[in-house]
Amino acid sequence: MRVFVALELPQAFASDIAALSRQLKYAVEGRFLAAETYHLTLAFLGEATEAGIASAIEAACTNAAAIPLRSDGLGKFGRASDATLWLGIAATPDLMRLAETVREELGARGVAYDGKPFKPHITLARRVRIPRTDLPPLAFPLNDEASAVTLFKSTLARDGATYKPLYTARLEAKPS
Repeated sequence: MRVFVALELPQAFASDIAALSRQLKYAVEGRFLAAETYHLTLAFLGEATEAGIASAIEAACTNAAAIPLRSDGLGKFGRASDATLWLGIAATPDLMRLAETVREELGARGVAYDGKPFKPHITLARRVRIPRTDLPPLAFPLNDEASAVTLFKSTLARDGATYKPLYTARLEAKPS
């Protein structure tokens, strides 16, 4: 099965991202993702069995605090005529440490993952044509924090991927 480990986004943050996507649809052509698919991938495993993954996630999340989520602008992967458009998330020390720890724990259990450098982002649209003109003023999501790390199964279809949560570990809320 095709799987990945990701931070689940709080509902308010995901709703703000959906509103940003609606604004972008007026200026950018592409296939925008549904709000229920938004997540922040920590490690993409590809085809894998579940063996060892849940214990890796649990170990990585032990004593880890909720992760601050702050927008860090828009970006793209690929060519301007056929890009993946994403919302950057600030690479805070806590977020970078969590991604590194998840990957280390997976590796310690012999679970293979895509070793590309971690770039914190949330995919907004695929097959995008980036306009050469300036984008209109945009309302970016309000700061929030993520408190769940989940192993997702990804099923690909013609109309896009669907994600099914298989295992979730909670992160501790930060003291107020």
